[in-house]
Amino acid sequence: MQPDLLSSAQLAHTSRLFRNRSPLVHCMTNDVVQTFTANVLLALGASPAMVIDAQEAPQFAAFADALLINVGTLTQERAHAMRLAVDSANANNTPWTLDPVAVGALSLRTEFCQQLLALRPAAIRGNATEIMALAGMSHGGRGVDTTDTAAAALPAAEALARQYSTRVAVTGEVDYVTDGRRTLMIPGGDPLMTRVVGTGCALSAVVAGCCALPGDALDNVAAACAMMKRAGRAATENSRGPGSFVAAFLDALYTEGQS
Repeated sequence: MQPDLLSSAQLAHTSRLFRNRSPLVHCMTNDVVQTFTANVLLALGASPAMVIDAQEAPQFAAFADALLINVGTLTQERAHAMRLAVDSANANNTPWTLDPVAVGALSLRTEFCQQLLALRPAAIRGNATEIMALAGMSHGGRGVDTTDTAAAALPAAEALARQYSTRVAVTGEVDYVTDGRRTLMIPGGDPLMTRVVGTGCALSAVVAGCCALPGDALDNVAAACAMMKRAGRAATENSRGPGSFVAAFLDALYTEGQS
């Protein structure tokens, strides 16, 4: 299928809605990116929370607006807490998003993510190699680094979306978001975004928050990608390297959320 471009009107609508609704996003994410993820969500007007204990996580998932499952620093104990949170989210109609970090090459996270797929995430967000590995079309990449292009992973994304009735965002130089029937293409961003830890993981949190918004879920997930790419491009124009990029990126997201 031929991808379409997300309209600027849809992007503006979702951006305003995100700030007005200020979704409470329960982020069960990796230890490396918690602060950055929280700051990204705050800059866009959302409310982040990092609740990871196995007793508290399912309680919080029951009243959060959205849940993110990011397996970047997965342990057996954390997998147990995540599974409880997903079960609670499903029982309470809380949409949840899966970020299958470095899936494919490592057995614990690969088996765990395959189990989670059966629990029907509202969205999946990963790089090309992660999406291909999740679909069984690859054995994984070099840690968190992708070895494939997003365009090459689009058939895998479409197959996952159809099989699990979800939306799949495969991100890279160009992002593609698909529900298996319709696909949106999101260009933009800048390579400097790959020199800062956590931009992809933070995007997954924004995707999770957008899944809690009313309207077309595919459009909302695509808008999450577009918000991050637009902020990345703006930040590059106002920074000298990775250090100043982070501050400029958060400022650009804050402006995005107020537009």
